[in-house]
Amino acid sequence: MKDIKRIVLTGGPCAGKTTALAKIVEHFSSLGYQVFTLPEVPTMFTAAGMNYLTTNKGFFYEGEKATLEVQLALEDKFNRIAQECAEPCIIVSDRGAMDISAYMTPDMWESITRAVGTSTPELRERYDAVLHLVSAADGAEQYFTTANNASRLEEMNEEGLRIARSLDKKTIKAWTGHPHLRVINNHDDFDAKMKRVIKEINSVLGLPQTIEQERKYIVKIVGPMPADCIENDIVQTYLTSEPGSEVRLRKRGGQGKYVYLHTTKKQISATEELVTERQINNSLYEMMLSLADPAYRTISKHRSSFIWKGQYFEIDTYQNELDGLVILESKGVDEGEPIKFPPFIEPVKEITGNTQYFNHTLAKK
Repeated sequence: MKDIKRIVLTGGPCAGKTTALAKIVEHFSSLGYQVFTLPEVPTMFTAAGMNYLTTNKGFFYEGEKATLEVQLALEDKFNRIAQECAEPCIIVSDRGAMDISAYMTPDMWESITRAVGTSTPELRERYDAVLHLVSAADGAEQYFTTANNASRLEEMNEEGLRIARSLDKKTIKAWTGHPHLRVINNHDDFDAKMKRVIKEINSVLGLPQTIEQERKYIVKIVGPMPADCIENDIVQTYLTSEPGSEVRLRKRGGQGKYVYLHTTKKQISATEELVTERQINNSLYEMMLSLADPAYRTISKHRSSFIWKGQYFEIDTYQNELDGLVILESKGVDEGEPIKFPPFIEPVKEITGNTQYFNHTLAKK
């Protein structure tokens, strides 16, 4: 069967999805890909008369159930169409199945998925990547508008911004656990945000990537973390590999629910590398642990992830032999663009590009 990459483009209100979809079609069509872009199903339903703000619980339930059913059917139909294309194909969904869960209680979502004959893990696994564009309501408020989407329910005022930020975070939480969830920051330059989208899809397609350094700092935590932080425990093990390559296993999750990833990095030139990442099951993960490189220790850390003023942060608190080391990483912040440090974080030293603090180096015995 043809390997067709399925990608979700999601995010809070006024995040730039419409522009991103146009950029994706233009860029990857020029590389010879057939790009299918699937419309946002809730917007279709709203235009047809569905009222997602109804107080009628039965009406809301049936509407959301139908929304999920149509979402899955639309994706499956285009997957079959793509199987017959001579060209390599990408299917990009304007929001995916898990976005629907952000607008209801967990109990209702459980009931709907059971009625449709699916589950949250199955729905996440349908897609090869999920790209979340941060809402302009968080850190780029001057660009927040409702003019480009008549069905948008958030008003252009402080309450509307608050609702938009809340939906943004609920959507990220809905997709947390997907092995290739990437949060695309707001930037001072909107074009940089669009370039980041293209870069992440290149990674999914296995195309060579320009080597970029994420902005990293050793920090101290001097206040309470945000209540909506996403918390994960990470265990990272390096496997024996050929020279010039890095192969690792990663176990990520918490409370008995984990995702297992196998990643290979190979530098193909001074400026480019090839990264291959795949999700594996627990049995394969346990079996591959026997290939652990004895020259490297296992890295254990606790990760807290959150958005602050439109920038996405990950804070890793290391454990065991590296206890006391806390590293902040801001994803997708361009060189020269200021880091918007939250007040509960005290930067100690910038370590961007410092190989001494690469995980691969920290793991070296």
